[in-house]
Amino acid sequence: MLAWIRFIASAVFMITGLFAFACSVLGVWRFGFVMNRMHAAGIGDTLGILCVAVSLIIGGELSIDSLKLVLVIAFLWFTSPTSSHFLGQIELFTNREPEKHMRREDIHDAD
Repeated sequence: MLAWIRFIASAVFMITGLFAFACSVLGVWRFGFVMNRMHAAGIGDTLGILCVAVSLIIGGELSIDSLKLVLVIAFLWFTSPTSSHFLGQIELFTNREPEKHMRREDIHDAD
């Protein structure tokens, strides 16, 4: 009975992770501005990697491999936001006209 519960929990996490990756790919494909694409990729890979790794931890036996997967999750969760921030800074400093990709809605115009 416990094997079936582990299998179902592992499958749910795996499907959730694959759905997060699919949404991330769709966001990268659909958005036009680099910052929007980077946001979609960053959110998708963080959630997707977490769910897939948790699925592998649940599906396997508790061993040194589980510890390695936890360390991989921690490493990717620390490096992904840092690399996204670095890429955002590069885009901001190298793009001549970032304002043409942004929408400005003044709060005072609504009054």
